[in-house]
Amino acid sequence: MQYLISVIDHRTGSSTADEDAAIDAFNEQLVAGGHWVFAGGLSAPSDATVIDARGDGEPIFTDGPYLESKEHMAGFWVFEAPDLDVALKLAAAASKACNRRLEVRPFL
Repeated sequence: MQYLISVIDHRTGSSTADEDAAIDAFNEQLVAGGHWVFAGGLSAPSDATVIDARGDGEPIFTDGPYLESKEHMAGFWVFEAPDLDVALKLAAAASKACNRRLEVRPFL
């Protein structure tokens, strides 16, 4: 089963050199343990574009984030794990490595 682990932050590109090193080491552990699928950081919410192509009209493109919020998704991992307990254990280690709060959600 795969899980989306969202990194929650109120800043963009705010990681320290120590946090970057801890994240790299954690990612290497994910690869070695067979849990790595994909990961990445995201640019600022102000760089987002919301697209609404519902209905018969032309799509509507809106600059900026879908939701205005103090915190946002700053990055993510996709883990492969046999069950939620393993995913949560991995996410706890990821939270420690990146020094941020995380949200874990299974893919359907």
